[in-house]
Amino acid sequence: MLAESGRSVNIFYGVPMKILSAEFILSADGLSRCPKEGLPEVAFAGRSNVGKSSLINVLINRKRLARTSNTPGRTQLINFYRINDSIFFVDLPGYGYAKVPLPVKKKWGPLVESYLGGSNHLRGVVVILDIRREPAEEDLMLMEWLSDRSISWCGVLTKADKVSRSAALARERHIKNSLHIPEGRLVVFSAKTGQGKDALWRFIVEVRGS
Repeated sequence: MLAESGRSVNIFYGVPMKILSAEFILSADGLSRCPKEGLPEVAFAGRSNVGKSSLINVLINRKRLARTSNTPGRTQLINFYRINDSIFFVDLPGYGYAKVPLPVKKKWGPLVESYLGGSNHLRGVVVILDIRREPAEEDLMLMEWLSDRSISWCGVLTKADKVSRSAALARERHIKNSLHIPEGRLVVFSAKTGQGKDALWRFIVEVRGS
C-alpha cells in the first residue's frame, strides 16, 4: 500500500503563475554538478514517453523549451530550467524503456536517487503517468520511496485528450484506488487542451513556499 507523505499537500484549482521568464540552465550527470543558486526545485519524474517534456512546456507557456522526442529514453541527464528567476523545474531521466542499453539503465537509477535523496532544495515531485496505461512497478516504487522520505509529491495522468471524458474519469478512479493515492493528490492533465494546468500549478506554488 502506498504510504502517505509526512507533509500533506492539497491541490486546489486557481490561477496559474504568470510566466515572465523561462530558460534552460544546464544538464547534470550528478548531484555535484547541479546548480548552486539555492532556488527551490520541483522535479518531474515518470516512465519514458509519458509526455513529461510536453507537460513542462505547457506549464511554462513555451512550445519547445523542454525537448520532446519520438524516441523514448532520450533524456539521460538531469535537466534544469529556471522559471521566473524564482524556481527550478528539474526534468529527470525517464525510466522503464526496454530498448535503452543496460549500462545506461544502471546509471539512471543511482543518478535519480542521488538527486532526489540528496538535493537540499527539492520541494516536491510531480510523478507522471499515462492515463491510458496501467501503472508499472517502477511508478509505485517511486511514490513509496518519496512518501517514505516525506517528500511531497503529486501524481499526474497525462494524455487525457486521447480518451473520452467518461473513460478518463474511470481511469482516474481506477489508478487512484489501485495505487492507494490519497484524495487530492492526482491530477488529470492534457497538454493539448490545458486541462489540469491550474491544479498542477497550485501544487507547485504550495510546495515552493513550504
